[in-house]
Amino acid sequence: MTTAATIPLAGDAVPILGHALPLLRDPLAFLSSLPDHGDLVRLRLGPLSMVMVCDPVLTRHVLRDDRTFDMGGPIMDRARELADGVGTCPRERHRRQRRLCQPAFHRSRMPAYGSVMAASCAEVAASWRDGQEIDITDEMGALILRIVATTMFSSASPDLTRSIADDFKAISGPVFWRIVMPPRFRGLPTPGNRRYRRAHARLRRTVAGMVEAHRAAGTDRGDLLSSLLAAQDPDSEGERRALTDDEVTNQVINFFTGADATGPAMAWALCLVAAHPDIERRLADEVDEVLDGGPPSWEHLPRLQLAERVMTEALRLYTPTWFGSRVVTEDTDLGGFRLPAGTMIGWSPYVIHRLPQLYKDPERFDPDRWLDADVGHEAYFPFGGGARKCIGSRFALSTAVLTLAAITARWRLRPVDGGPPRPVAKVLLAPHGTRMRAVAR
Repeated sequence: MTTAATIPLAGDAVPILGHALPLLRDPLAFLSSLPDHGDLVRLRLGPLSMVMVCDPVLTRHVLRDDRTFDMGGPIMDRARELADGVGTCPRERHRRQRRLCQPAFHRSRMPAYGSVMAASCAEVAASWRDGQEIDITDEMGALILRIVATTMFSSASPDLTRSIADDFKAISGPVFWRIVMPPRFRGLPTPGNRRYRRAHARLRRTVAGMVEAHRAAGTDRGDLLSSLLAAQDPDSEGERRALTDDEVTNQVINFFTGADATGPAMAWALCLVAAHPDIERRLADEVDEVLDGGPPSWEHLPRLQLAERVMTEALRLYTPTWFGSRVVTEDTDLGGFRLPAGTMIGWSPYVIHRLPQLYKDPERFDPDRWLDADVGHEAYFPFGGGARKCIGSRFALSTAVLTLAAITARWRLRPVDGGPPRPVAKVLLAPHGTRMRAVAR
């Protein structure tokens, strides 16, 4: 068994900074070059060292064994600043939090959420005008935040829902730079830091107020918050059987953070469909047949099969959560190398989803590849994997499919500038240059 020190080192490293420059300059191209070095590749990020996993089998092993490969390390520690909830907490707290949050996403609650999703999607699609220019990335981001706020707080007024979405957008925008910048810079009283702290504090106060009001009412309103407040964990004792108000506040903001990835995913899907007339035509035929002139609903989802494959393929090509990290909790073996406790592990669905041994012609947008039962489902990680797989994955995918159907029923979208969107990798992998013209069908 060889040691971690003998794992191949990626190229383009420079003294002191290591691989920071190529990662900041073009992270997707740099990460895509790593499989040429081997299944495991060492990176240096300033004083930090990381082992990137470039093999699908090893990636699946890392994601499934969260006892050995836990959430942690400097990157995740900084991400927890936004909200320390089920998506970011270490394993010692994760199982209890997951059990308490799971009922909020139970299959029985989904139709009620689906009615909110469908109504919001139909409202947005009906608000556009023929010939209107729309920034699809911004529009989809705003729509998803509104859906999450409405399904979370059924009693919230439109103004309060808008305020929650605005504050979340204000803190999620600069979070990438707060993750990559040294801690001492995050504490400086710059205008950006002050705006971030004000929006963060205001969002927590707003959510805490809604939690207190729901708790006092004591009724199940059918929304996500009611489920979180009512959840009981039979494996815990005393006060730990339920979530505290502070824990609920963290989970709510954590859910916003997770759902925020659905906006870029929708933008990518709409851009890809617009660039492939044959898929656009078939999708319109499916939507017309299934909806039959009416608005989309939860009951339509099983029949919107091409729409679901479009979203599945868009997520393969451009998974918004394009990079993840783990930390080794005890000495372990991985891919023929001995990794000591404390080793930082990196993995990227963007890299794995483009491996030619998994997907034929991997750069091509082909929703029909998912008709093949043998295509790389076992190495498909848009929502992570194992016990840490995104708890709201079904919620997110259903929202995306209903949104795609609602827009397709009314509109064709055409790029204003004519060129393809450019991927921008920050906290999320979002398309840049997505101004599109809505053309009534």
